[in-house]
Amino acid sequence: MATGRGRVLRRYSRGGARAAPPGAAPPCLAPGPRNRSRSFTATPVEFSETENAEVKSQYWTPSIKQKPNVCIERMPSEVLLKIFSYLDAVSLLCAGCVNKRFYDLANDNGIWLKIYSSRFPPKRTIWKINSVETETVSLGCAAVQDRKPGYWKKEYISKQIAAVKTRVMQLLKPVDPHTGLPCKNREAIRPRRRSLIAEYSLSNVTETSVAIGADKLVQLFGLNPGLLLGLWKETNEIAFVMASLHYHQLLERSTLGSATVQYVLSPNKPVLDDVDPEYGLHDYNLHLDIHSGSHTCMCGTFKSLFCRKVDIQNGYLRLTVVNIKDNAKHLPIIGTVGLSWKTDVFKGNVKDCYLMDVTVLDETRKPFWCFSAPVCMELSSKTSGLYDYMGHIYTTEYADSEGKVSVDLVWLEETKEYYVVNLVLYISTKKVNNWYGTNY
Repeated sequence: MATGRGRVLRRYSRGGARAAPPGAAPPCLAPGPRNRSRSFTATPVEFSETENAEVKSQYWTPSIKQKPNVCIERMPSEVLLKIFSYLDAVSLLCAGCVNKRFYDLANDNGIWLKIYSSRFPPKRTIWKINSVETETVSLGCAAVQDRKPGYWKKEYISKQIAAVKTRVMQLLKPVDPHTGLPCKNREAIRPRRRSLIAEYSLSNVTETSVAIGADKLVQLFGLNPGLLLGLWKETNEIAFVMASLHYHQLLERSTLGSATVQYVLSPNKPVLDDVDPEYGLHDYNLHLDIHSGSHTCMCGTFKSLFCRKVDIQNGYLRLTVVNIKDNAKHLPIIGTVGLSWKTDVFKGNVKDCYLMDVTVLDETRKPFWCFSAPVCMELSSKTSGLYDYMGHIYTTEYADSEGKVSVDLVWLEETKEYYVVNLVLYISTKKVNNWYGTNY
């Protein structure tokens, strides 16, 4: 009887017992003939909602309908080709990178011929038909069937690259007579994303490099070529990185290089001149920009610079741009000299630091020596020796493998401004000999 009672209770907990009609007696075990064993009566017990749900969870599991497994990779090739036909060129190239099957389908000549024809329409009027007819005809024409898969994809990419190069070269044709550089360099670079890769070693920067300047929060370190690194003073962690890039062949360097091989400028072919005994020593032009990144302090062009043979010393040609004895050529520095920096939280200005852009042109007005670099001013112990300038003298020095720049500035306390009283370029004789084919 114990087993029977348990079966009845399980039926009730599973919902197997039917509800009794109104007025009827509750379900129970029918009383049979009396026997020696004791009789038991099973009546429904009131369970709480929590207990009822717990009991149902043990004995009753609802049926779950499984959703059909739909995967785009299992679709027929005809359906995928139809989907790919609605994609543009960039999306189609991305789809071809998913797997080998998508790559093969994304190389379909019919799709790429349609993209090619819409981007580069033929000049012949026989091709001017409706878009629906173009798709139907192109899929069955000889241009699709007789070509290897991916032919029109390569044709589209190569012609697109050629078109971009043509537009860029048209922007780079006009040349500034003062700088010798294209006038629309910024317009040629701005519309597109470029990447310029260089490798730097940041190990022991504070020990191997000299700080250019500092303020209350950061220290500045210059890494050649053209990288300015800001480190927090307290932790020596990187606060910001600034790049100072010269415009000379910047477009070529940022587009023709790769992640593993940097773009190398093509070597200059020297043209010998047996008539001029001082060939390569005269007719240099200098364009100089001094700025803080956002504010220009000085901008000037200096022409007809020269060096006599007696002035060649220690492997350098001396080109005097501003002479300390010629007061008429002394130049003022406009505004406050300082290098501004900014992060997401902090900003500041490092005093007595600025960016110097130098462009030296040879006698044919071709860029001869170009650089853009952060420099600093240091207080000099010498005095000016000039009656017109009684303030302190500050010096700025820059040097690389091709030459050096030396600038002397005087601070005028009355007018609160700097004056450039001495500016000298030192160009390496090795650079001159390689450029002109001479032997100085």
